Amino acid sequence: MSGILFYLMGASGSGKDSLLQGCRQKLQHSHKAFIAHRYITRAADAGGENHIHLTESEFALRVETNMFSMHWASHGHLYGIGKEVEIWVENGLNVIMNGSREYLPQALEKFSFIVPIMVDIETGLLRERLHRRGRENDEEIEKRLKRHQSLLHHMPENTLFIDNNDSLEQGTETLLDIITRPHAV
Repeated sequence: MSGILFYLMGASGSGKDSLLQGCRQKLQHSHKAFIAHRYITRAADAGGENHIHLTESEFALRVETNMFSMHWASHGHLYGIGKEVEIWVENGLNVIMNGSREYLPQALEKFSFIVPIMVDIETGLLRERLHRRGRENDEEIEKRLKRHQSLLHHMPENTLFIDNNDSLEQGTETLLDIITRPHAV
């Protein structure tokens, strides 16, 4: 029996990394689930998610040698999900990954065992988080907010949503519930 790939998406600043970290701390052996690391051409100490840093050259070599199950470019960085994810799912394990909203159509074509999950957050709260983070100017933040609203309206029917407007604990529990309940894919 195959496992399920849980494809977590959301705007930058929506809390995906925090939800994944909270979930990682609560996953038990009996859940038979892993959180996949992403391979990113962003420094490992840049804050945010627990990822594996690659240079652009290392990333290109992994693409050329078919070491990624999925890969994409976004916001000036390259992102990859390793082939190990396919092995884990084939062996009946559930895998949670931090995915790109733009890459979702390709992921849905490639994997028959995928459950899309969107982290939803109120626009004002997202704006506040992005300002607090301090990585982008006002114009860039407004572009991100518009993009987020646009993409929310183009999610597949079977997309599950996590309301991340309240406590991190509540969002983490919702994600853990999604991962651990039975799914028909």
